[in-house]
Amino acid sequence: MKALQELDIPAGLRYAPGHEWIATGEPWRVGISDFAQDQLGDLTFVELPEIGRVVKLGEEIGTLESIKSVSSLFSPVGGKVRAVNPNLQDDPGLVNREPYGRGWLVEVVPADPEELTGLRDDKAYREYLKKESHG
Repeated sequence: MKALQELDIPAGLRYAPGHEWIATGEPWRVGISDFAQDQLGDLTFVELPEIGRVVKLGEEIGTLESIKSVSSLFSPVGGKVRAVNPNLQDDPGLVNREPYGRGWLVEVVPADPEELTGLRDDKAYREYLKKESHG
């Protein structure tokens, strides 16, 4: 497991309580944080939603399976699933190696961009992780 100071927590993203991140812009892309992939261990299978599915904020939209466990993936915003990462079917380990790059999970067209205000920026997310690890 990585120490808190070793975790990559890029600025410019918003972070959800379930350790999902979302990058706004075109497209709105969702993935899991470096902390989440580190906690899960090596991913062996990724199940993602159907393209076109309408999802609600906080709704379970998939699962991430590793040798250690199965973890739910939750949508950090409501909207319509525009795309899923086609590379993860053959190489789920991309999420471990590049959680903020080629290991993205889904693209969402947001229903209400104001939902972003409920998510943490990188500094608040790092503070959240500090409290969680000492909790």
